[in-house]
Amino acid sequence: MRLSSMLPLSLFLIFPPLYSEEAKVAVTDADAPAVIDEIAARHGASDRLTRGVTGAARMWRAGDGSSAEFADFCKEYYLPEGDELRSTFEHIQLAAESIGGHFNAMGRDLNRPLALDIGPILPIDYLVGEFDPSAHLSEDLFTSKIAFAALLNFPPTTLEERLSQGGTWTREQWARARLARHFTERIPAPVQQAISKALTAADNYIAGYNIYMHNLLTPDGKRLFPEGLRLITHWNLRDEIKAQYADKDGLPRQRMIQTVMEKIITQQIPENVIDNPKVDWTPTAPPPTPREPDRRYARLLDVFHAARLADPYSPDLPTHIDRCFKRDREIPEEKVASLFKEVLTSPAIAQTAKLIEKRLGRKLEPFDIWYNGFKARGRYTEAELDKIVSARYPTAAAFQAGLPDIFRKLGFAPDTTGFLASKIVVDPSRGPGHALGAQMRDDNAHLRTRVGPGGMDYKGYNIAVHELGHCTEQVFSLNHIDYTILAGVPSTGFTEAMAYLFQNRDLELLGLSPDRDENLETLDKLWMTYEIAGVSLVDMAVWHWMYDHPNATAAELREAVIQISKDTWNAYYAPVFGTRDVILLGIYSHMIDAALYLPDYPLGHFIEFQIRQYMEGKDMASEMERMCKLGSITPDAWMQAAVGAPISAEPMLRAAAEALKSVK
Repeated sequence: MRLSSMLPLSLFLIFPPLYSEEAKVAVTDADAPAVIDEIAARHGASDRLTRGVTGAARMWRAGDGSSAEFADFCKEYYLPEGDELRSTFEHIQLAAESIGGHFNAMGRDLNRPLALDIGPILPIDYLVGEFDPSAHLSEDLFTSKIAFAALLNFPPTTLEERLSQGGTWTREQWARARLARHFTERIPAPVQQAISKALTAADNYIAGYNIYMHNLLTPDGKRLFPEGLRLITHWNLRDEIKAQYADKDGLPRQRMIQTVMEKIITQQIPENVIDNPKVDWTPTAPPPTPREPDRRYARLLDVFHAARLADPYSPDLPTHIDRCFKRDREIPEEKVASLFKEVLTSPAIAQTAKLIEKRLGRKLEPFDIWYNGFKARGRYTEAELDKIVSARYPTAAAFQAGLPDIFRKLGFAPDTTGFLASKIVVDPSRGPGHALGAQMRDDNAHLRTRVGPGGMDYKGYNIAVHELGHCTEQVFSLNHIDYTILAGVPSTGFTEAMAYLFQNRDLELLGLSPDRDENLETLDKLWMTYEIAGVSLVDMAVWHWMYDHPNATAAELREAVIQISKDTWNAYYAPVFGTRDVILLGIYSHMIDAALYLPDYPLGHFIEFQIRQYMEGKDMASEMERMCKLGSITPDAWMQAAVGAPISAEPMLRAAAEALKSVK
């Protein structure tokens, strides 16, 4: 947890980029053609041969051998099309599943004391949690020449090729393409370890960022929240704002939470009120004790500097931003931003805002970006839902025992219900909850959910159902896939879509009748997307700012985040809300500990909306399994196969325009 702000500098001093003479490229552009010609004379010329030799040559370093040794290696290990090549692919695929799966399980076990609510955290737990046992894996695969054999025979493709040609590829072609991407970067172990350390420290910081709500005082000394209510930021604070719409006296509480959020963003929160039940605090008053010393932004800077250490080793994608959008999402950043702005500037937003004002009987306030009155659950109070949930799920084990019933209610067949329940382990989480998938078929997915001393509350349950959607996708897309190298979905936006499908049915799973209204649900989804799209643009802009100001201090980053949040609000929210310079878009904890993850949420909303429309009149359970078995092909290829159209904001906006004609 005690990650030094000098970490990036110290790393560069210990291992400067490309380390030493041994790390320099050993094969020149002039060497490869001769190797290609010699192999072609034996096996015939092909595009795969040319790309394979060229791709392997780019990654070959002096420490791997001379150019003559490179030529000998290529001549020995290149395989023409045929049975031996297919068998080689199968063997590499099996090895990749075993290696990745065991390292994933090991990392999960090492993090148990930090991630799970199973007892006090000891100092050694932070050191163990920051340790990445797989940090040397990439370099070991190159040093052992496994990576070179894979690159030589299954050369990588470009994003442009995957986007333009992937729709016509066979499953085997997709599997080969995905195998190659595991070896397109050669990031040294110390860099991998630094990234893991920074992310773990940021995650630990966020996991312990709780506010005891009973300790918050109004200017006249009143307490607005019940004793014992402990909310983690940002998730629970945001969800408490949502919950208060069902209470006719909830407005003062919502305003107080907004003030708390603003104090966290500006770091004007007293340091001693964080996760401390013994100190009262009046959020509207000047901090009576020293404020939090920009720790929020120091953690973000540590993540940025650690991620930046990988830049020199990724010449085709030389920034973390590039790697997030072009490698991980496989959607250009410009397209992602354009999708978000399509919603942010839609005329349907202003019309929806007027409808919300009418339903609230007052002008919109900034926290109304989290308005949830379109949801059927708005007619249940938080206390009523808490009572129902805590009685049913007093422990994490009770939620585990309830999985078969949940799957049955979602429409899964008995044999599938039993299989899914057997492949998901429920753990008590210190944080708000998350899903941690397996990476080998012999392992299980883990659902982490927060359960308080009095049992699971509704907020925890709602998150747990969301995470169950993730886990279900993870089980299907690993265990029922034709090629394990294709396990998963194209990006986290797709698993978020699956999680939303489950989350939207949380009340039904409790046996409650939500009185669903399709028009209201559409407007709810639009408003949620409107909110998180702006948050995502802030996250994206902050990462660009950090790259433009790599030597910034935590205080300078704090001011930049505040200004970016204001600018984004003024561009897309002030015209609707009538209030300028609001900073609430900077509250999300993902910005600190998830390294540019936030854009996956609005993408997930688009994907989920299209999937939900497609599933109307169909069996959700069987359709979900079919879609998950498509695997990690490119986003638009997946969507085309799943629902017959690429990712688009248009279906949501068109449905919202129709809904606004009916909802009063």
